[in-house]
Amino acid sequence: MKGFNVSKHVLVPKHKKLADSEKKELLEHFNISEMDLPKISVEDAAITEMKLKPGDVVKVTRQSSTAGESFYYRVVVNG
Repeated sequence: MKGFNVSKHVLVPKHKKLADSEKKELLEHFNISEMDLPKISVEDAAITEMKLKPGDVVKVTRQSSTAGESFYYRVVVNG
């Protein structure tokens, strides 16, 4: 289907690139390196429109029936 943007689908959670300062704060808060974060491929359909590069960190906001919203973080990697 031409022109379909999967990131706009109702079942795909919100993805947002963290600013460098937010990334630094996140890594310092949890005392981790970016490679300690779960990975997401630069080719993942949910983020291809965002034009991210390896090393960028994405905040994923998911709706939860018990917690309201929950946040997950992923580092962008090649393939």
